[in-house]
This record gives sequence, structure tokens and C-alpha cells, in this order.
Amino acid sequence: MPAKVVATADEAVADIPEGATIMFGGSVSAGTPTNLIRALVRRGVRGITGIANNIGLGDELDTLNEGRQLAKFIASFAIRAAGSRRSRFEELYREGKVELELSPQGTLVERIRAGGAGIAAFYTPTGGGTPVAEGKEVREIDGRRFVLETALTADFALLKAHQADTFGNLTYRGSGRNFNVPMATAARVVIVEVDEVVELGALEPDAVVTPGVYVDRIVRCDTVPVRWFP
Repeated sequence: MPAKVVATADEAVADIPEGATIMFGGSVSAGTPTNLIRALVRRGVRGITGIANNIGLGDELDTLNEGRQLAKFIASFAIRAAGSRRSRFEELYREGKVELELSPQGTLVERIRAGGAGIAAFYTPTGGGTPVAEGKEVREIDGRRFVLETALTADFALLKAHQADTFGNLTYRGSGRNFNVPMATAARVVIVEVDEVVELGALEPDAVVTPGVYVDRIVRCDTVPVRWFP
């Protein structure tokens, strides 16, 4: 059985190269792989294409922009309303120094799920007749306009779960499932930080959400307090 448990978050991300495409689990602050993101910041690799639900003022992912590590971001919510305060990502985007691809939230998660299922593309009515459909194939089906959306996959996925056994079977806590679950199927290398690692067989089978066959590396990390910004 391959050894999947690594000692530190820095070791877990040590082979992520320049220009990698990386999926980041979490939604706002729930299920965010904070320790892995901080390790990636310390690693300092640049040219990253990031895929996540959100990046904004106070989001851990915004720390990647301090060192200009993100070249492109695919997200549903890239700017969080905060009065006159701007995230570093928003500043860079307005300066034309980082590329942004917006995708409606339901469409984004379905693109990820499709990527994990080996489906190249799909039609959705979401975004028909809006700027979301610009440059994309649009087809009329049963009197409605549908937009062709392509699947998303990645070189790496950095995820957060509650428990893992030594094979990588994962459980989640509450809303921590969110984007973590589909992303686990859509990346070539899946790296997961967890609150607890248990022996194989210790998890109730019905509690396992992500089978260990999808998981490549596990690291136990202390929970990081959520940062709240007014």
C-alpha cells in the first residue's frame, strides 16, 4: 500500500511546479485548505492557474497575490463587496496583471464534476443571453437557449477534510464538503489537509464521502482560526 501520509504541509506541496493548474477547495471560509495554501505561499511558485469558488478581501487565497503567484483565476466570486477596501487580487485585476474567468457557481461546480467524470463539455441554460455566453457555442433546445461549457481539470487539488484514514478515505464536517468533494475527482494529484488521521478500517463506511482511491497525499494540520474582515 503506498504511503500517503506526509509530515508537513510544506512537504505535501513540495513538487508543485511553476505554471501548475491548481484547484482549491472551500467556499468563503468553510473547508478551505488554509495550511496548504500557506505552504504554497512559502514555496513561492508563480504562473499558477487557480480554480476555486471565491477569492476576495479576507480570503486565504488572496495571500497568493502578495507575491504575484496567480496568473489566472477561474471563480464564481472574485471580488467581495467591502466598501472602499480592495483585495490584492482586485487591485492586480484592475491593473491588468492577472486574468479572470468568471463562471456561475452551479456551472463552475458542474464543470469540475464533469472533468472528474471524463465528460468533455455540457449544455446549460445558465448564462444564456448574458455576457457569460460570449464566445461560446449556444444551441436552442426545446425553445430554450443553452450554452456549451467545457469541463475543468487540474494538475493538483488542495483540499480540506475532517478525517482521513491512512489509505485516504475522507470524511467531512458540515458544509466543508462543498467544492472539496467534486475537486477530489478532477485533479491528477490530490493533496488533503485533515484534522485527524486514523488507521485503515477505523472510519464507518457510510461516513466516507471521498474514497481513498482519489487521494494521493494526506497531512494532519491544526485548525486555523477564520479571519473575518468588516
